Amino acid sequence: MANRHLARSIVLQSLFEWDFAQKSDGEAKQILRQNLAEFAPDMGEHSFADSLFLNIIKKREDLDAIISKAAPDWPLDKISCADRNVLRVGLYELLFAKRAEVPAKVAINEAIELAKTYGGENSGRFVNGVMGSIYKELGEPGKDETSARKRTDPTKFPAERLGGALVFSRHQGEIYIALVHDIFGHWTLSKGHLAEGEDESLGTERAVSEEIGLKLKVKDGLGRNEYIASHPEKGKIRKQVIYYLAETKFDDLKLAKTGGLDDARWFRLRDIIDLNFYNDILPIVTKGVNLLLGNNK
Repeated sequence: MANRHLARSIVLQSLFEWDFAQKSDGEAKQILRQNLAEFAPDMGEHSFADSLFLNIIKKREDLDAIISKAAPDWPLDKISCADRNVLRVGLYELLFAKRAEVPAKVAINEAIELAKTYGGENSGRFVNGVMGSIYKELGEPGKDETSARKRTDPTKFPAERLGGALVFSRHQGEIYIALVHDIFGHWTLSKGHLAEGEDESLGTERAVSEEIGLKLKVKDGLGRNEYIASHPEKGKIRKQVIYYLAETKFDDLKLAKTGGLDDARWFRLRDIIDLNFYNDILPIVTKGVNLLLGNNK
């Protein structure tokens, strides 16, 4: 509806002004009031704009954490102010709006249009990639309600290498596994970028050590997987990850400030069966566990 599109535009403009000028939350509503009066004097009902704007401010920390997870290679403060706030608008509607009022595809498409209108040359592509990755995390709600679209060949995207590890330690007669937790509620394996030309095993030792704060030694290879991520300038990127089994001493984990992660913890090997893993990580974890059980000395 035209009125809602206009309302979203004014909400975005108000968020931009509030964010760029670093205004307080208390000043936010006055900014919206002024913009509604100036740019939509004939709109009439403002409840949609009021609710959207104030709820985005209220849930800003949650929304920003999700953005960091979906675009881990691009710190939030490095994303342009316009793109950052377009994502806040789009993600709020995708995650928290009533689905009957704002279907998932509408939330995504509206965000892309706002990005194209108010952002830079690559903003539409960037917002599309971030929103799309989160949409997939949600299980693609409403996908069956829309016609199938032509798929892009993922091999056409540029590739980046990462190394990850199932990190273990032996302590008081038991095997413990070190896992990291992301903002989507999953426990997963620590990983990090490999430098160009860097040896995979040595690079994995370095990258994972930096993320969890413990030196480790790579043992056996566990396999590879690949997923698509979004970058504000490069667009979609293939993340190619090689995984290893790696051993370290049993000590406190010190999680680096990495976008999208909020915890790191040791688990007894026998307890990880009840954890919420991503489907593509389960085969990696299972192989590592089998190796540990077969070599449990």
